[in-house]
Amino acid sequence: MTEVQINVVDEEQLDTVLAGDVEFSGEMNFKKPLMIKGRVSGVVRSESELYIDENAIVEADISATVVSVKGTVIGNIVARERVELFACASVDGDVTAPQITMETGCRFNGACRMTAPAIDGSSPA
Repeated sequence: MTEVQINVVDEEQLDTVLAGDVEFSGEMNFKKPLMIKGRVSGVVRSESELYIDENAIVEADISATVVSVKGTVIGNIVARERVELFACASVDGDVTAPQITMETGCRFNGACRMTAPAIDGSSPA
């Protein structure tokens, strides 16, 4: 069996990092890569990459180009390119993306659809 490698992001290369002590509730929309280290609830929409750090807790439906998860997500994830679940990730919700990578040890509870999402970022019919 081939070992799967997921690229680790250097947070120094990101424009925005929500620190571990940040709590946000509501609708978040952004265009550049973002890393969440704190707690977010509501809806997260991105035209770019979203990185969820190991201690982050995200209780939201997520739509982004790439979603990379090391922390906890409670909600559905829709990615236009790919979803990456690291070994320390915990996801309770459905995942829809053309490419889905899961490291051994991650916790995933939901349906997995390897389909390109609709143009508007919503789930396919």
